[in-house]
Amino acid sequence: MHVVATAGHVDHGKSTLVRALTGMEPDRWAEEKRRGMTIDLGYAWTTLPTGETLALVDVPGHQRFVPNMLAGVGPVPAVLLVVAADEGWSRQTQEHVDALRAFGVRDGVLVVTRADLGDGSLAVEEARDRLSGTPLSGLEAVVTSAPTGAGIPELRQALGRLAARLPKPAPTPRARLWIDRVFTVRGAGTVVTGTLGAGTLARGDELLLWSSRRPVRVRQLQSLGESVDHAEAVARVAVNLRGLDRDHVRRGDALVAPGWWAGAREFDARVNWLADCRSGELILHAGSAALPVRVRRLGDGTARIRAEHDLPIDV
Repeated sequence: MHVVATAGHVDHGKSTLVRALTGMEPDRWAEEKRRGMTIDLGYAWTTLPTGETLALVDVPGHQRFVPNMLAGVGPVPAVLLVVAADEGWSRQTQEHVDALRAFGVRDGVLVVTRADLGDGSLAVEEARDRLSGTPLSGLEAVVTSAPTGAGIPELRQALGRLAARLPKPAPTPRARLWIDRVFTVRGAGTVVTGTLGAGTLARGDELLLWSSRRPVRVRQLQSLGESVDHAEAVARVAVNLRGLDRDHVRRGDALVAPGWWAGAREFDARVNWLADCRSGELILHAGSAALPVRVRRLGDGTARIRAEHDLPIDV
């Protein structure tokens, strides 16, 4: 399995594109359907022509929901960058690209949507110009129209090529699942979902809930709607946890293998400073987590970061 997130400006057709690719409805909430706008993270999946399974994390594009977008993009290795042919490169497009660069996302597919309403070739040319000099400058581009179906077969082929070149994480006992959704199933208890970015999870495993260091046990596992005995990174998984109340876990927490993550609260980091970014109090986004930090510039490309609490990250 491979996991890819969408990115792009509000109303540029990200969710419509996901529906066209998968036949599934990524918008889960009644308010999203009423307003015709993605508010929270959505999930869908499809089988590519190569036989590979691709899971899609559909993110909101509106500026008010940027924290939700960051929670979805943080753990994934690649992106479906969406630009509408009739509107072109927009404010949130640029903000999402800045976020992808900060998260280290370097691969994906550039998708121009709504080619029935605008000149797709001009939108591709503009996007390539905007992406020049960034890690995403070499993205393959596909022009599509979801209502007519134009370009969708070509996009599925491009996603197959993307899946073939994405590196598979090396086997490691250092399992870590960033949690992006929490809910309760009658008769089963608390279920968390997220993108497994490292390691393997199996039924019966004992893990730690990072925020409290509380031991929890995996009761059941699901991936793409099917019960499984184990799941390997990178994958979308749902984990039914034994002995954990829903009120004790939330988005931004993580499940980790015991003994493999020391955590860090203060650390030095390489930083790409944006033009309007200064030292001081900022929000750090790591995986699906978001927490206040103090940032002190050490040089042009480095800073010292101090967080309110530690995170399971490599330093």
